[in-house]
Parts: sequence; C-alpha cells; structure tokens
Amino acid sequence: MAEYLWYIPNQVTSGHRGDAVTADHNSLETLTVQAKALEEHGWRGALIGTGWGRPDTFTVATALAARTTTFEPLVAIRPGYWQPAHFASAAASLDHLTGGRLRINIVSGKDDLAAYGAAEEDQSDRYGRTREFLQLVRRLWTEEDVTYRGDHYQVTGSTVTPRIEVSEARPHPKLYFGGASAAAERVAATEADVQLFWGEPLAGVRERIERLRALSDDLGRTLAPLEFGLRITTFVRDTTEQAWAEAEAKVADMAKEHDPGARRRAAVGQQRLLDLAARGEVLDDNLYTTPGTVGGGGAGTTWLVGSAEDVAKALRRYQDLGITHFVLSDTPYLPEIRRQGAQLLPLLRG
Repeated sequence: MAEYLWYIPNQVTSGHRGDAVTADHNSLETLTVQAKALEEHGWRGALIGTGWGRPDTFTVATALAARTTTFEPLVAIRPGYWQPAHFASAAASLDHLTGGRLRINIVSGKDDLAAYGAAEEDQSDRYGRTREFLQLVRRLWTEEDVTYRGDHYQVTGSTVTPRIEVSEARPHPKLYFGGASAAAERVAATEADVQLFWGEPLAGVRERIERLRALSDDLGRTLAPLEFGLRITTFVRDTTEQAWAEAEAKVADMAKEHDPGARRRAAVGQQRLLDLAARGEVLDDNLYTTPGTVGGGGAGTTWLVGSAEDVAKALRRYQDLGITHFVLSDTPYLPEIRRQGAQLLPLLRG
C-alpha cells in the first residue's frame, strides 16, 4: 500500500520555494499548525530537511511529535553530524516516546563539513562511512551487546535503551536513503529500506528500479526487499488549464530573481534533473522541467502539473513501476497541504 507524506521546510530564512514570507515562519506554532493540518487532511507525516545553517532537524521533529498524535516525522540526518551509537540511542528514545512514529532519511551529500568539525572525504570514503553508519545503527536497534569494528566506526558491548518496539511489520524505523551515483546505489542496494528518487521521467525511474533490484541480488542483500519512494513537487489546481497558466506564471516570477551566471554545485542526482530540460519543457504527460532552468533545485527542479486528476494519474504510473512512498509538496505549504489533502489524496486512495 502506498504512503503519502509532505514536506516541512525547517528553514531559517522565510520564503522557501515561494512560501509566504513571515517573521514567524519557523516558529513552533507555525510548524505545529502545518503538522496538525497534515494529520487533519490525511497525510501520513512529513520529511523535515537538514543541512548546516538550518534548525536542528531532530529537535524540530521531537517538538512536532510532542504536539501531534499521528504525525510521523521523516527526519533527515547526516552521518557526519552524529556518531552512530549516539544517534541510535536518540532515535530509539524518540521512537519510544511517540509510539513508533519515527522515520529516518539518511543524507550523504556534501555539506559545510568544516563548520561542524568533519574532515573532507572523497566519495568512496563518504559512502563507506554511510554504509557503516546504516549497518551499525540497524544492529544497535535490533541487537544487544553489539561489538562492531569498521573502518569508520567502532563500538564495544553497546546496548541501546529504551529498545525499539519490534513487530513483524516494523522491526525498526524505516531508513530512507537518496543518491544516484554508482557508490550511492551500492549502499542503497544492500543497506537502505527505501531508496528515494527525485522527479525523473517514468523511463528513468523504471531503469533505476531495475538496476537497484539487480544490484541487490548481485551484492547479496540480506534485508527485506528494497522499497522505493518519490520526492517531487505536485502543482495542483482545479483545472488543467489553470494549473499550467499558474505554473508558467510562477516560473516567470522565478526567472526574474534567477541569476543565470550563478554556479550550482550539483550532485549526480541533481544533475540528472537539470539535464532533463534539454529533452523538453514537458516530459511524459505533465512533468515540467523548466523550473530547474530558473533556479529550482532538489524536489523543486521538476514539477508534476495539472488538475488533481492529472497529477493522480501521473503518480499512479510511478506506483505501477514500484514506488510505494511518496513525499509531495508545493508552496505556499499550508494552503497546499489542505488543497492537495482534499483534492489529490482521495483520488490516490480511491
């Protein structure tokens, strides 16, 4: 069964991707209103982003979980910020306090390493560290008296308390992971629970799913089969014509603020999205690539545009490929939580 989550911006500076500019945009009250709106409108939870120079994601997630009852935070964390035993303990505690509502998104992309005291690493070291982090955290959640000796992490006789409440359907919080490089895909194929994709065309997602499944077999994956997710902007309006008119107007406004000479450091997955614009402004039926040419990045690089029926049809096609986790969003965030919860989710679940 497919699961539908949203995105909570978690930004110091207001106006993220066109969201309303307000002085209290990242206050506990504002973010709580969004989390409660997600509960009220049928969303499972929300991804909370991470990065140096943003509010601490784990702290934000803990505060929101305390003020909600069903909201499931998908907490993005970087292994370089945490030692795995420390993280495993903190996460197990939050999972215990929330009755098993925690999800984790492991982010391995480069960040301001010097700012938080980490050393620069080449790609093989970075993903080697991530592989060990995932291995060790999972063992700490599911075993007692863990001893582990890796190239990057070591623990001796480590037992996390309180324990994760284990069930057949959920042995521990799901570990989401992103990345499109060969090194990232090898980690996902063996260690992740869910591989997240950006908004690529259907053919590209199909090819990556097939490759990751083959890699899982080739590398001897011992975990449950890898699941797949999609993180994308969904631009929904009452009619197809209204959606495209407003999407094009929004892109035109973005273009006025965009510096075409600005250099963008792009990871492999991000570069795949940026390259899509050379293939056309609209791919498949309604995947809009132009936002990426005027400064849109990450999940805002490509948009699924249309009526609720158009967008639901497009998302069902991804589901037919094997996508079972959807992390959607558009701005302004709060009105779109309500609009898409009322118009889009019933069609996806119908």
